[in-house]
Amino acid sequence: MSEQIMCNSYNSSLSHLAINVRFCTILNYFIVKMTSESKPKIVVIGSCSVDFTTYAPRLPSPGETLHGTKFVTSYGGKGANQCVAAAKLGGNAHMICKLGDDQWGKKYKEHLKECGVNVTYSHNAANSMTGIAQISVAENGENQIVIVPGANKLLSKSDVQEALVLIKNADILIGQLEIPYETTLEAFKLNKGLRLLNAAPAMQDIHEIFPYCSILCVNESEASYLTNNSVTLSNAAHALLRLLDTGCETVVITLGEKGAVYATKYDRKGIHVLTRSVKPVDTTGAGDAFVGALATFLVKYKTLPLHQIIGAACEVATISVTREGTQTSYPTDYKPFAKEYEYISL
Repeated sequence: MSEQIMCNSYNSSLSHLAINVRFCTILNYFIVKMTSESKPKIVVIGSCSVDFTTYAPRLPSPGETLHGTKFVTSYGGKGANQCVAAAKLGGNAHMICKLGDDQWGKKYKEHLKECGVNVTYSHNAANSMTGIAQISVAENGENQIVIVPGANKLLSKSDVQEALVLIKNADILIGQLEIPYETTLEAFKLNKGLRLLNAAPAMQDIHEIFPYCSILCVNESEASYLTNNSVTLSNAAHALLRLLDTGCETVVITLGEKGAVYATKYDRKGIHVLTRSVKPVDTTGAGDAFVGALATFLVKYKTLPLHQIIGAACEVATISVTREGTQTSYPTDYKPFAKEYEYISL
């Protein structure tokens, strides 16, 4: 009889233990879910491409064949680069994209998950190839890139409608120009938060989107294309004003090793944010590191002045050029405001 009582007591304890384990598992799930949902949402609508990168002493001249030193296959595409950069910095990052139904598309989606990116609206399009980029990198860090969009060109307004709630409620929405322009425009019209357009690669006839841009971010060559004038640090203040006149609230022009300049429609005075000088190893994706960091810091550190947020984004880009690769070069667990970033008026 006593053995039966002990057995029943033991079984009861096991039952309670199993219930407690299940309860803790469920509780942890909801804690993680609520924590994720309470963090500002960083939503990227853009491209995913597989990078085929060759390294050589220098870039080839037209018609020239060079012996390379290394070949690497990695994950890229401006949209995904920016999204991964944000996720690595602790951002609650969501990717809206189209991948192919080939091996690369399936692998890429798993890769995004592993990087901490929400892939609810990252879809593999039937009978399509994943976008690719052919990249050549010289020893001095300079690069040349040719992209084949593949499934990226299939991302459409219907995909925007499918992700409507997420797009509307995103704290910041990031777009580029490697997917159909009308898709990005539609998303920007719907979003109620900050809208950051990285107008790359440069395109004509995109002025309709500018009034929807909280921030327009371009590099020197893209700024030159949009203003029809060669942009350098010496005339950057004028270029900022020209771009503000298109209707954007804030314009940021990145200048590589010289940092970045910016101006807002509220205070049209240009500010130059400086960055430290390093010896570059690979500059591929540095601009995307900047954009992803900028978006993350804007929603995580809302009380900080813009010159410090841009300075921290410059630092993330600077770190990335000291390492080979694109997404693999982006820092994780980075403490961005351990120092104050230098800035001057233009």
